[in-house]
Amino acid sequence: MHDILEQLEAKRELARLGGGQKRIDLQHKKGKLSARERLELLLDEGTFEEWDMFVEHRCVDFGMQEQKIPGDGVVTGYGMINGRLVFVFSQDFTVFGGALSEAHAEKICKVMDQAMKVGAPVIGLNDSGGARIQEGVASLGGYADVFQRNVMASGVVPQISMIMGPCAGGAVYSPAMTDFIFMVKDTSYMYVTGPDVVKTVTHEEVTHEELGGYRIHAMKSGVADGAFENDLEALTQVRRLVDFLPTSNRDRAPIRETEDPCERTEASLDTLVPANPNKPYDMKELITKMVDEADFFEISPDFAKNIICGFGRMEGATVGIVANQPQVLAGVLDIDSSRKAARFVRFCDAFEIPLVTLVDVPGFMPGTKQEQGGLIRHGAKLLFAYAEATVPKVTLITRKAYGGAYDVMSSKHIRGDINYAWPTAEIAVMGSKGAVEIIFRAEIGDPQAIATREAEYKDRFANPFIAASRGYIDDVIKPSETRRRIARALRNLRGKELENPWKKHDNIPL
Repeated sequence: MHDILEQLEAKRELARLGGGQKRIDLQHKKGKLSARERLELLLDEGTFEEWDMFVEHRCVDFGMQEQKIPGDGVVTGYGMINGRLVFVFSQDFTVFGGALSEAHAEKICKVMDQAMKVGAPVIGLNDSGGARIQEGVASLGGYADVFQRNVMASGVVPQISMIMGPCAGGAVYSPAMTDFIFMVKDTSYMYVTGPDVVKTVTHEEVTHEELGGYRIHAMKSGVADGAFENDLEALTQVRRLVDFLPTSNRDRAPIRETEDPCERTEASLDTLVPANPNKPYDMKELITKMVDEADFFEISPDFAKNIICGFGRMEGATVGIVANQPQVLAGVLDIDSSRKAARFVRFCDAFEIPLVTLVDVPGFMPGTKQEQGGLIRHGAKLLFAYAEATVPKVTLITRKAYGGAYDVMSSKHIRGDINYAWPTAEIAVMGSKGAVEIIFRAEIGDPQAIATREAEYKDRFANPFIAASRGYIDDVIKPSETRRRIARALRNLRGKELENPWKKHDNIPL
């Protein structure tokens, strides 16, 4: 028996080395950790249970039968993050460049199937050159098997993708269907076709970074939800994100004890909104002063900065926060901000995370570029997402809520549950200057008359009381009492029950 145990440990040690120490050292020189080192940092110490350590590929073409490495380029299994179960896979770039084979895909599919059965998040650490060319269509079939499980798991368990190296070709579509994608600066990139193919087809010369680095996807395309400095920071932040999330759609997000009193007032918020309606202020100040212990995890902080999305806690319970940012484009809704917020709202609704919406929006972005880019349909995504959502929805209008954007931002008319406004709120079809120039077009030549009309319009509409008189606003609250009032509203809504009509699925305007 002793000999057998020694043989087992020798086999395990060989599998743990992956492609060998030289290749592991090469990973380190690139500023990257090995597949197993990443899992050690991601999971609670001593909790990782590995599956399929001895799986090998079955390819016999191109001399592959002589190149078999236990594990076949991906480490899979389960473990704990802050004592809560998660399933993981970590691609090993030291083994065939992390290329996906049929056996490699089967390992990933196994942990995803089990995650759906038991109700636990799936976290994928991607570091792969793509499909294993030597296996041909078998590797493509492996990708499709993974894609199918991404779709089946969507809305059932949270899915998080960490891009920690190359992710190219068909490999990009699995992360694309997960809930959150994060990248590592300077060592990760994503693209459907690489620089060589681009050069052949379009004669355009680009680098890996220019084509699919973090600056492209975390700042311009919005494909990635954030980028971190290195592997260590990335894995630490994923642990933090998981702490905000439920393990599945059958569970609720964990309640974390806090010593931050929900009755706390913030006198500084009484002066947050400037007297000049055209002067910006930082909506993140309101968010951090409202949530427990100023702890806020922002999603896509470098993309569509005119809207803020992220997770915080109120009385220890997770809430999703969507807020217009007056510091960027005056908080206007455009194509990118609508897409970003709609996706976030739908995630929160899928996993029963209450939504808090902070509104200061002058409308939708005008211009030919926006209209030709499909602003109507993209804006409708956010409207659809809010109207469809059945989770508790609490809304606060801090300043401007103009035009259709007022309706879209979780208004009472699309089943907002509790809607508040600060005394500084302005709820109207449009700003007073534009409204007066339309209503009193004949008086435009008389500046004095226009100024008088504008003052009249402001007195009539540039306040929250007309909406409150119709019941569209449940109360006008003191800014300093925002935390207390929103915490009470969320407490009131804990038992909310609301169902949409039966349907196979909706047809959101994609």
